[in-house]
Amino acid sequence: MSWASSDGSRRSMQGNRRRDTSPELAIRRRIHAAGLRYRVDFAPLGGRRKADIVFTRKHIAVFIDGCYWHSCPEHGTLPKRNSEYWLPKLQRNVERDRETTGLLQEAGWIVMRFWEHEAADDVVRRIKAAVL
Repeated sequence: MSWASSDGSRRSMQGNRRRDTSPELAIRRRIHAAGLRYRVDFAPLGGRRKADIVFTRKHIAVFIDGCYWHSCPEHGTLPKRNSEYWLPKLQRNVERDRETTGLLQEAGWIVMRFWEHEAADDVVRRIKAAVL
């Protein structure tokens, strides 16, 4: 059985972006307008684990987590179909987030995680405070 329960579901999921999501772009535009420069979709420790926004000189890694994909306690939803596939996948995403945060912190990085539903202005204010 495929991970997709229907052709429509498959098309919808394939249309989801890994980077350059609307919340991420809104935050990046504001940070850039504030004069801060950063790396996008960058692996601070090398390898495959990439942060959405990285301030390399300050050792700050910023993640903008999607409510569904990272199981937001406020907005995350459980899959209604094909849950035997999706539940372990979503749980592994949460575990990987924790592992990544731990690895970065052990290496001396400041890790900032935000949910996609958080107001961009609030997120930017907190990022600027950390960077400056």
